[in-house]
This record gives sequence, structure tokens and C-alpha cells, in this order.
Amino acid sequence: MADPRLSRRSDLGDRIKVSFEFFPPKSDEMEGRLWDTVTKLEPLSPHYVSVTYGAGGSTRERTARTISRILTESSLRPAAHMTCVDATRGDVDEVIRQFADMGVTRFVALRGDPAAGVGAKYRPHPDGYSNGADLVGAIRRAGDFEVSVSAYPEKHPESADFATDIDMLKRKVDNGATRAITQFFFDNDLYERYVERVRRAGIYVPIVPGVLPIHNFKQVANFSSRCGAHIPAWIAERFDGLDKDPQTHALVAAAIAAEQVHDLIERGLGEFHFYTMNRADLAYAICHMIGARPEIAVAATSAAA
Repeated sequence: MADPRLSRRSDLGDRIKVSFEFFPPKSDEMEGRLWDTVTKLEPLSPHYVSVTYGAGGSTRERTARTISRILTESSLRPAAHMTCVDATRGDVDEVIRQFADMGVTRFVALRGDPAAGVGAKYRPHPDGYSNGADLVGAIRRAGDFEVSVSAYPEKHPESADFATDIDMLKRKVDNGATRAITQFFFDNDLYERYVERVRRAGIYVPIVPGVLPIHNFKQVANFSSRCGAHIPAWIAERFDGLDKDPQTHALVAAAIAAEQVHDLIERGLGEFHFYTMNRADLAYAICHMIGARPEIAVAATSAAA
């Protein structure tokens, strides 16, 4: 008799969409690691993968090379990140055209962090786009692209309150954004309350949870404190004493992220965006645990049952 759990896992995998974020490598060694990651994750047939773009075009050439290689050497569909920090409208429009000429049909439009780093005061370029909403409008004027934007379950650290934050999201959607991807979070109740606020504001695009597997707890804790993402005490406790034990650290990280995603699935979610940090191990393990597996592996499991 077939194990009903196998059938449920297969059905679950069929209705789950995943996407992955990469950043352009800075060296040959990092490029090798990135491509190992791409090769490992490609069989999962992600909905798309995104490649980040530095403030003021600081990674422009490396981002373009990475996207070009993904387009020509894999079956993946890349989305190009765009920011408007320290760039003129003309420069941004030209980059959009270049990505479109390469075959890019998806963009992730972000205002971007100030060039001085998270926490510094943001000042728009005097001849540039002022914010993410203006950037979305520029991308949509350039073509009928799919445009994802950022969303903040704990509000953007620069926003005075949730009303201001959600008003900016509405402006992005009104200008043509087709989905929003959240800043990473670790408390699913915060995400759920945020979505309720967004829907009450008349925003109905998908709000895709952004999931950050914790490769290094100390680094994530430091970054979280600067971008306003709360880490529950129980998560910190699970990593306590694992600074010099990377294998156990990875097992704990995979378990925490899989637990979070399983809970979101139980709440009715079916699409997830993983911030991979150019590493495949945790993202692949989490996808396996939630049933998002290579088609051949799923078929073999079903046949064995």
C-alpha cells in the first residue's frame, strides 16, 4: 500500500513556487561558488532567480555578466535587480534597456540603501528617480515587464509608521508592480498581520515571504538590528554555543527555516523567495523538506511507493 505521506508531499511540491536571490561575485573563487549554487538549485525549477544590483550601479557589469551567464548556460529565468541610488534617470533607463536587450523580462525594483550604508540618511540624486515607486514607473514605461518590489512586515526602518510604509507600497503597485517580496522575518504572526494591513489598504498583489536561512547567526543578528528585523529569543537560544560548530549550526538553521516555511504553508502560503547568500546547502535542504524537489526525484519516489 502506498504511503499517503508520499502522495501529500508530491501534491505539496506541485503547488509550491520557490525563487532564489543571488548576488554578483567579486572574484573568480566567488564566481565558482555561485555557479556551484546555480547548478545545485537549477533542478528545483524555481519560478525565477534574481541577481542583486549595487547602489549607483556599483555592481552593474558584474550583475550583467551573471545574468548573461544564467540566460545562456542554464534553464533559469533571471530577474534583474534595479536601484536608483546615486544614479540619474538617464543612467537607470539605459541599464533597463540593456537588461531588456539581453532577454530579461523580470525586474526587482528597489530604491536601494544609501551609498553610505544602512542607517545613513537617503538623499535622492538631483537628476534621478526619487524612490522605488518612481523606479517602478520607469521600468513599466520601458516595457511590459513583471516587476517585483520590496515589502516590510516590520516596516521600513526609515518609515515613520506603518501607514506611511504601506502608502509607499501602494504607490509602487499603482505604478505597475506585480508582486512584493518581503524583507526577511522570523515571526510569522508579524507577516500575517502585515498582510492584513496591506489588504485593508486595497493592495492585492501577492506578498511573497522572503526567507533567510541563517548561515551565520552573529552576522544575521547584526544585520537584523540595523534593518529592523526582530529575531525571537527562542531562535537565539537554539544557536547558543554553536559559533565553532558549523555542522550543527547548519542543521539547526535548516530546521528553523523549514519550520517557518511549513507554518506559512499551513497558513495558506504557496510561494517563497530564498535569500541564498550564494550558497545552495540550506536553501536546497529546506526546499527538500517542504516538498519542492527535482521532478525526477519526485517521480522516482512516487514510483517506489
